[in-house]
Amino acid sequence: MQVRLAGVKQESVTDGAGLRSVVYFQGCPHHCPGCHNPESHDPQAGYLCETGELLELLCNNQLIDGITLSGGEPLAQPDAALYLARAAKARGKSVWIYTGFTLEQVLQDDIKKSVLAYTDVLVDGTFVLAERDLSLPYRGSRNQRLLTRADWQA
Repeated sequence: MQVRLAGVKQESVTDGAGLRSVVYFQGCPHHCPGCHNPESHDPQAGYLCETGELLELLCNNQLIDGITLSGGEPLAQPDAALYLARAAKARGKSVWIYTGFTLEQVLQDDIKKSVLAYTDVLVDGTFVLAERDLSLPYRGSRNQRLLTRADWQA
């Protein structure tokens, strides 16, 4: 299976707790004004990558605590997001996902919802420039929520 990417960051301490490998998916339907990755919006830009090769690249570093799926919009490519999240969890890595969709929207779509079974933390909601708040941990605007499994398994 292939995934369209904007890029990959091997080691990050700002895209979730601990040391993380970050996948920036290409393509985003939200087009948030003030987005910090506007170059990731075009679904035809970026490059194609085999998910198996990407997984090896992400998880071979024994120092990382987990992976973060970001974007762009990772849930715009739900099959690839599911593959990466499931495979990372099978390797003992934590999984964070940044999505412009709300949890409620994710729960209404069976494919997107299936990714949650392998997700530890979901940062949901579009970035809203008028609600920008740099003091929030792991979020850019006050409307975004930092959710854990307990929030969607309740």
